[in-house]
Order: sequence, then structure tokens, then C-alpha cells
Amino acid sequence: MENDEAGEIYRLFFGEQEVGTLRYGWEDGMLVLYHTQVDRTLGRRGLGSALVEHVLDDARRRGVKIEPFCLFVRSYLERHPEYADLVAG
Repeated sequence: MENDEAGEIYRLFFGEQEVGTLRYGWEDGMLVLYHTQVDRTLGRRGLGSALVEHVLDDARRRGVKIEPFCLFVRSYLERHPEYADLVAG
């Protein structure tokens, strides 16, 4: 995985192939999570969840709160309350 800070996008790789992205932005010092997308041909492998987990762990390391506009991220947070402290407000 990599964080393209200039493009405000986290990228997920399967081997050398990019298979997923999570687009984000910054607002008032918060990491705003807009949209997660994973190659549908690789569905049901947990790749989207791995991507979201990586982004949330990165936010925790940075000491920033998140604003989850992305429905996939919101769903992940419902299943993983250990990340609730990262959500702004």
C-alpha cells in the first residue's frame, strides 16, 4: 500500500497491480475519507477492509481524526468499534 499525498489517495496493490484506492482530503486538520474502490474481480478477499484498516491505522499514527463520508468506511467502522475514537465529533 502507498499513500500518494499529492494526489490525496491511498493505493492498494496485489502484487504489482493496483487493485484498490481510497480517496481522501483534508478539512480543518481532519482526514476526510471520500470513496473506497476495489477491483470487483477480486471481491470477497478482504482487500477493501485491509485498505481501510491501513488508512485508519495511518490516521492513528498521525494523531488525526477522520470524517468518514465513504459508506464502505462507515460500514467498516460499525464492525470495528476499536476505531471509534478516530471519528470526529
